[in-house]
Amino acid sequence: QVQLVESGGGLVQAGGSLRLSCAASGRSFSSYAMGWFRQAPGKEREFVAAIHWSATYSYYADSVKGRFTISRDNAKNTVYLQMNNLKPEDTAVYHCAAEIGGWGTRDQYQYAYWGQGTQVTVSS
Repeated sequence: QVQLVESGGGLVQAGGSLRLSCAASGRSFSSYAMGWFRQAPGKEREFVAAIHWSATYSYYADSVKGRFTISRDNAKNTVYLQMNNLKPEDTAVYHCAAEIGGWGTRDQYQYAYWGQGTQVTVSS
């Protein structure tokens, strides 16, 4: 069993930055690929970024490429999402998720564990 807790969300003006964290408890964090997803009001949950357990590979949605960076610290059981040049359309609840034994994927159904989410609001 893995428990995930996100933090770092908040209200920021367009063009600003936030750093989200996702702390994992339980065993074998270093063997999980991790992903970030987001869900805006009235919209379906969408993929944001994912990272391989070794941090060798990372993937991004086109909408955030060049602005967001996913990283992880396996010694701290934590994955991060650095978000720069934020836009109002980035407003959403951001969730981290763990994929057991995977490489990181855009497919949310491959992720076995999910956090409760942290709200990010970007004002124009």
